[in-house]
Amino acid sequence: MPEPTIMEKIVSLCKRRGFIFEGSEIYGGLKGTWDYGPLGVELLRNIKNAWWHDNVTAREDIVGVDTSILMHRTVWQASGHESNFTDPLVDCKTCKLRFCADQIEESQCGKKPSKKPGQHDECQLTEARKFNLMFKTFVGPVEEDAQMVYLRPETAQGIFVNFKNVCDSTRIKLPFGIAQIGKSFRNEITPKQFIFRSREFEQMEIEFFCHPNTSREWYEKWRDARFEWYRKLGIKSDKLRLREHAQDELSHYSQGTSDIEYLFPWGWGELEGIAHRGDYDLRQHQQFSGKDLSYFDDEKKERFIPHVIEPSAGATRSLLAFLCEAFEEQKIVDEDSKKEDVRTVLHFHPRLAPVKAAVFPLVRKDGMPERAMAIYKDLQRNWPVFYDEKGAVGRRYRRQDEAGTPFCITVDGQTATDNTVTIRDRDSMQQQRVSCDKIHTYLFERLNS
Repeated sequence: MPEPTIMEKIVSLCKRRGFIFEGSEIYGGLKGTWDYGPLGVELLRNIKNAWWHDNVTAREDIVGVDTSILMHRTVWQASGHESNFTDPLVDCKTCKLRFCADQIEESQCGKKPSKKPGQHDECQLTEARKFNLMFKTFVGPVEEDAQMVYLRPETAQGIFVNFKNVCDSTRIKLPFGIAQIGKSFRNEITPKQFIFRSREFEQMEIEFFCHPNTSREWYEKWRDARFEWYRKLGIKSDKLRLREHAQDELSHYSQGTSDIEYLFPWGWGELEGIAHRGDYDLRQHQQFSGKDLSYFDDEKKERFIPHVIEPSAGATRSLLAFLCEAFEEQKIVDEDSKKEDVRTVLHFHPRLAPVKAAVFPLVRKDGMPERAMAIYKDLQRNWPVFYDEKGAVGRRYRRQDEAGTPFCITVDGQTATDNTVTIRDRDSMQQQRVSCDKIHTYLFERLNS
């Protein structure tokens, strides 16, 4: 059998270690949906918490909201999603499957399985037609009489329609931003590349409102700051790039857009877009709602429609990038067998690691399990930690390497005599002895660096 690709190894690791499972797997799965297991949900939460802390909690000019997934239909008419949020769709008369017209060269006919993409008879393809990516649903007990609404395809519009509410209920002054983390839904024709393109995903978005005269400066600040955020959290290789959109790529209302892209095993993919949207969104909602969405500057006695800078990141796409960047296979000498072995390790930044430390007794006797459990319970008050006493200690190290745990703490025979433990570093595999009363300080310094 051919050697599995890097992506296949990552997908296998995600299921084996409890990061990500296929949605509805016991029923054959539902394409484009994914469930996050015990380690995956912690990793995703850590990414969102890091984003929220760095962009909301640690700043004085950003506030947060959490808006409804179901919104009035007119919201999506004002935003242009109802008429323009479409993909060109073609049907294959041979296999009866649907494909995105601009991705037909990457797909293959279901009745012509082939290792090469694009295996379609052009005569058997229908002409392309528009397909709206929003999911429809109905509000009301009887569908025939109910109001038709959409599951939101993005979180941004919930921010725009609450701009006036935030201005009226807080004392925040321009320039300021409104942040939101939430789920969005898109009826993707061809979900692919694991969790990269799926039908249900999470976004981390900011709408930053500013005076038109300062908007270009703010666009450049946000563009550079957001790129640096990924680097600080561990993506320091040349697989991360900032790409400015060419003029012919820009939306008609955009005054500038940059994408933060990561080089995944299959190629470059967007993690985040930073867009200078001008005053388009607020003007559209002002027109459709009939409400005044202008801003009055008390100091300058000036009324205007603010410009908006939008850093919009995919939480789930970011998770996949952090996974790919962290994944490594190393040839080493096994601690137990002393034979050459392959170590699979996830080099997560400590802020993102699902489990911060694992605690082991070297053997299950001589009071070591009791001492190790006491350390585990003590650490559990501050961090997500793991206790394991089964199997050889080398194998326990390997399991934690695959989970991305930065530190493993082992209680051994020397602990009873000098009150010290060994702490193993995940990345270097070096061990040092640390006094039991210094474990908290040791972890705090390294986990918050």
